[in-house]
Amino acid sequence: MNKIIDVHGLKKSYGPVAAVKGVDFYVEKGKLFAFLGPNGAGKTTTINILCTLLSKDQGEVIIDGHILDYDDKLIREEIGIVFQESVLDPLLTVRENLEVRGSFYSMKKSDLNHAIDEAMRTTDITGISNRRFGTLSGGQRRRTDIARALIHHPKILFLDEPTTGLDPQTRKTVWKTVENLQKEQGMTVFLTTHYMEEAGLADYVIVIDDGLIAAKGTPAELKEKYSSDTIQIKPTDSQNAKLLLEQNQIDYREISDLLIIDIKKTIDALPIIKLLEGMIVSVQILNGTMDDAFIGIIGKEIRE
Repeated sequence: MNKIIDVHGLKKSYGPVAAVKGVDFYVEKGKLFAFLGPNGAGKTTTINILCTLLSKDQGEVIIDGHILDYDDKLIREEIGIVFQESVLDPLLTVRENLEVRGSFYSMKKSDLNHAIDEAMRTTDITGISNRRFGTLSGGQRRRTDIARALIHHPKILFLDEPTTGLDPQTRKTVWKTVENLQKEQGMTVFLTTHYMEEAGLADYVIVIDDGLIAAKGTPAELKEKYSSDTIQIKPTDSQNAKLLLEQNQIDYREISDLLIIDIKKTIDALPIIKLLEGMIVSVQILNGTMDDAFIGIIGKEIRE
């Protein structure tokens, strides 16, 4: 196992308020890692510490072999960050913005121009390089933000809610860029998001709540453990169908003309369908989702 981020006993307080209470986790090299939690859970504090933007109180953090607090300059050379809010100048063109940001790195002008061209190709913004950043659409701005984070060829890309506020089609375009970086270039992506369908694409997920890790695992593992599949049945005879279910101690919910039953596994639907044979107009089996799992873990919906 090749760990590129390794965190042990991380703690951070703001005065009397403990934001992060001692978390342990690791991120494997080249993986898409999702870090989830409601606002106030300690998610942003943890990310800011990993990105050397905030000092920790206790714990050990190793990023690509570099120790936080001792090798911060080396860590910053290995990471790229896309913040929730853009840090680019709306009056400058896309390329001018990338040139200004790229000037922070010790690169020859020819190397910088090559790096900017490569970052724009990767994020598919070459065609808008001469447009002012302030005139771009939300998706174009987000892809420019990602390009800005790629100029110095980081090994790890931190994305803090990169698609929040974007329409579904634009989110899909931005997400395709992220997937290409991770799958085609082998980049490690550390993602926070409010969209559970995006978290469902991750290789591994950690959910933090109240400064502690509430759950961790692959999306499939979390859905299996914390959510349920459901079977939705439209019966021909609702009263007799409900009576049969009650006689067999099968819990159900009635919504409109549907009987909805939670099941642990899809195959558990078969005996229920058999029980109500001849009394069913239609049946639909729905798998548990990451939204269901998230609510099952922390007991509330994620808050933007």
